[in-house]
Amino acid sequence: MRLTAPFPAMLALLAGAVSGQVPVAPTSETVGRTRGEDVKGYNVVHSFELGYRFRSTGGNLGKYRSDVNYGNGIRLLASHLTVHSKDGHGRWFDELTLSTMGLGNDPYQSAALRLGRNRLFRYDLLWRLNAYYNPALPVSLGQHAMDTRRRLQDHDLTLLPQSKLRFLFGYSRNSQDGPALSTVQQFGAHQDEFPVFAALRRLRNEYRVGGELSLRRMKITLLRGWENFREDSRQTLAAPSPGNNPADRLALRSFRREEPYHGTTPFSRGVLVSEPAPWLTLNLRGSYAITRRDFVLDEFATGVDRFGADRARQIVVFGSGRRPVATANLTLNLLPAESVTIANHTAFHHSRMEGDHVYNETVNNAPVFTSLPFEYLGIRTLANSTDLNYRWTPRTTFFAGYHFSQRRVRSRRQAERTPSPDDVYGEQENTLHSGLAGIRVRPAKPLSIHLDGEIGRASRPFYPVSEKNYHAMSGRLAYRARAFQFTAFSKVNYNTNSSRITAYSSRGRTYAAAGSWTGVSWLSVDAGYTKLHLDTVSGLAYFLGGTAQSGRSLYLSSLHAGNAAARVNFRQRVDLIAGYQLVKDVGDGRSTMGANAFAAAQVFPLSYQSPSARLSVRLRSKLRWNAGYQYYGYGERFSTAQGYRAHTGFSSLLWSF
Repeated sequence: MRLTAPFPAMLALLAGAVSGQVPVAPTSETVGRTRGEDVKGYNVVHSFELGYRFRSTGGNLGKYRSDVNYGNGIRLLASHLTVHSKDGHGRWFDELTLSTMGLGNDPYQSAALRLGRNRLFRYDLLWRLNAYYNPALPVSLGQHAMDTRRRLQDHDLTLLPQSKLRFLFGYSRNSQDGPALSTVQQFGAHQDEFPVFAALRRLRNEYRVGGELSLRRMKITLLRGWENFREDSRQTLAAPSPGNNPADRLALRSFRREEPYHGTTPFSRGVLVSEPAPWLTLNLRGSYAITRRDFVLDEFATGVDRFGADRARQIVVFGSGRRPVATANLTLNLLPAESVTIANHTAFHHSRMEGDHVYNETVNNAPVFTSLPFEYLGIRTLANSTDLNYRWTPRTTFFAGYHFSQRRVRSRRQAERTPSPDDVYGEQENTLHSGLAGIRVRPAKPLSIHLDGEIGRASRPFYPVSEKNYHAMSGRLAYRARAFQFTAFSKVNYNTNSSRITAYSSRGRTYAAAGSWTGVSWLSVDAGYTKLHLDTVSGLAYFLGGTAQSGRSLYLSSLHAGNAAARVNFRQRVDLIAGYQLVKDVGDGRSTMGANAFAAAQVFPLSYQSPSARLSVRLRSKLRWNAGYQYYGYGERFSTAQGYRAHTGFSSLLWSF
């Protein structure tokens, strides 16, 4: 299955362009002795980089904070510490590893710790903090802004790590909190929108316990866990508000909404890896989890309706839901001959979502509406794939495969807990058959060529943009010599999905090339370029005033992404790194949006560029001075509201004792 929608493809290219550039901070250089220092039976390697970041921005500061969010201030850009016992029999521990990044003021901070003693225990900790800010100006004029912090931590403890029987314990925590804005609509069919303050509070805790047994040709892993989730967000009105439309008579005097949402998910997982014969390996995985959630919505609002009458409205909704999920995966790898490899994978997934809720609404102390609906949704997926590799000669390999999947979706909506003639039932089943074939050739030692193609047919896709009748072809060429590497890639992906009421078609073509050169010890250069052309045609079918309406939407994207970087070392004392990356979507080439904002052909031309440079000077064997600069420029051709430019940089000292 491939991504055919435009935005996942664009995100993939943006990520590829960013990965081609060397990060400016922290510094990748090293200080001190490579093999570290010996201290009382331990070998110690450590380094610390303390620096100051600065920024100067223009344009939309909120968009910059949503994308990059680096600010001014002192921070520990990075640190690294490793302590190992020299003979493997330390007094308290045999291994200690600690690394940090961005502690202090960076919006993205992390720390990783490993502590272990041979044959006794191994403890791993991973901690992360992400500061997320989104002004939400284009979609809601800033009335759905968010300024939250997400903290994640994972703890894993293994007892007897080198023995055949190992005991596993784990704990994970994920929390999000911070202020936000939202909007509510109140008082009748002709409602107004009122901005309110929201305090977000979300917390997830997960506890794990299990074991792992290794035998001669078999390894078994069993894990039992419990996940607890709770959300206690609250929305309030800070002061009486006339709403977004002050011309009407609607007004909101007070507003309060409580939305507690709590639940648990006990789960079990099992893994069996075995090699019963030299020509056969087996991997079996299974899991089962059942989620239970309870929620309450308590809302109370007072104000004036459009006729000038006082209104007091209260809504209370409460209910519960269940979602059991069962999965199973079996992978078999067979080696019937030295030149033949067969892989078969079978997967099963079944999930059900069912629950009910009670809705009560009261206006001016008079009940106006009460309901008790019950809903059910079940999805079962069964998939199987078989892939064959045949090495015809040491330099030529053929491969082919057949993939099959079947998904059944069932739903039911009831007005009451017991079935009735008014219940609404739905069922849909989709079967997908696909086949692929290709060849890998190495005509010369440094040169390799890969060609493949895939074709698939689905009976009843669930979504209009899902794959139905599709085919894909790709080719890859790689040349690797001692000082020079070059890779070229091309892929086409076509998909059509038509039904009686709508249609969907997408055509994507990707071309990419990348190369690097390290001909001398003091200089290295690398560069890459990617182009993605995508056009999608979607049918539109909807009702307006009881009349069926139809139309189509055409989206065009022509995305170009390039990056280049060079690294120079002067006399083993000064290191200079310079890079540049560019991402640009030209759409269909038009220079203006046109009078009709909802034109037949939609484009979203934009540009993003980021040149950067970093200088690192070795002052002493254990001390380096670093300085870096990076520019961020983002703009949209048809709108200036989202564009920004930012000059960022840092200066730091990297040292070891």
